[in-house]
Amino acid sequence: MKDQGRSTRKRTGGRLKHASNKKRHQLGREPAETTVGETRVQYIDSRGNERKVRALATNVAQVADGDEVVEADIEDVVENPSNVNYVRRNIVTKGAVIETSEGRARVTSRPGQTGQVNAVLIE
Repeated sequence: MKDQGRSTRKRTGGRLKHASNKKRHQLGREPAETTVGETRVQYIDSRGNERKVRALATNVAQVADGDEVVEADIEDVVENPSNVNYVRRNIVTKGAVIETSEGRARVTSRPGQTGQVNAVLIE
């Protein structure tokens, strides 16, 4: 079980003694790495009585242009600051610049957490 809890080291580099065992809510999972393609989603149980919707693949984005929001088709990933290799692999993450039917847009949502792509047009 991967742990997303407190670091095992102090600022000085010394070891910290852990006060408790790992808990299920601290579990880390593999990233969804949402690709451009036919829409595929996955439902995941999260903490409390909640569920997360993971977009494994999507080709639709809600693009905001000022006041109005239109649904646009995602054609390509142009730029992705989180990882340079994500552009080659057409992986959509928050902050990625995508080419849509409306023009270029920057992704503002987290598709691996919310299951949808929201974006804002950039000129």
